[in-house]
Amino acid sequence: MAAAALLANQEASSKENVKVAAGKNAVRKPVVISTWKFGLEANEAAWKILKDKGRALDAVEAGVMVPEADPKERSVGYGGRPDRDGRVTLDACIMDEFSNIGSVAALEFIKHPVSVARAVMEKTPHVMLVGEGALQFALSQGFKKENLLVEDSEKEWKEWLKTSNYKPVVNIENHDTIGMIALDEMGNLSGACTTSGMAYKMHGRVGDSPIIGAGLYVDNEVGAATATGHGEEVIRIAGCHLVVELMRQNRSPQEACIEAVNRVVNLMKLRKKELKDIQVGFIALDKNGEHGSYCVQRGFNYAVCDATGNRLIDADYHLK
Repeated sequence: MAAAALLANQEASSKENVKVAAGKNAVRKPVVISTWKFGLEANEAAWKILKDKGRALDAVEAGVMVPEADPKERSVGYGGRPDRDGRVTLDACIMDEFSNIGSVAALEFIKHPVSVARAVMEKTPHVMLVGEGALQFALSQGFKKENLLVEDSEKEWKEWLKTSNYKPVVNIENHDTIGMIALDEMGNLSGACTTSGMAYKMHGRVGDSPIIGAGLYVDNEVGAATATGHGEEVIRIAGCHLVVELMRQNRSPQEACIEAVNRVVNLMKLRKKELKDIQVGFIALDKNGEHGSYCVQRGFNYAVCDATGNRLIDADYHLK
């Protein structure tokens, strides 16, 4: 009897351990994360799709379209600050669970560059269109041509012309992006990234945001990452591809973001550049729904939305 009781207790304990392990390893889905405070409103649009078992690709496109259409948002889409010639040029990319990709850069007069990027992905043999060619394609697909330079941005630009001093303000004029990544009910990942770029940049300048592997990367076997901040520094390390590959090597999303920022920091030191003059931030999401973030200096935050709600998280940072 004693042996039978002991065996029964062992079996019960074993079953309980399996339950606990399953709980720890349970995939938290769906979930969507996005950069900066405006990610809260963007997440709400994405969540409407995700909660109804919609596809992550549709969710991220719908999400980032919210700040793209906001004339009060000064670093994305309609209302974005212009380049030094007074022209609003937009960059965007999108990537799905099958590694299909689409991108546009230096696109003018189109309010939703992310949707043009998706059209490039789905309706052309190419992955990136730029400048006048991107505009021609957008118009051929029925996108409306409109003026994107709102009155407030124009006033700021004319004031800037008085000195023409190009030194973007950290966390204000150079955070320049909404990046969004999502894990849907089917366990698939997608991401999107869209921006009006650095305020008062040289005409034709393109940052990391429309570059797959720099501003955005998705690997449906591993996870996804997106970046914000000083695009030149993100490009230099192929930042988001780096984050995802680190997750492939069993780093957590948080650990992967920290390592990517450390790469930025080390290269800045190598080139004898002032770290306080830049901001770079990464957010990452793995296949289990775990997320993480890290940035160069204080001020970056990101929004997370899942079944428990939508909230803003301040990212940890290097420069303390």
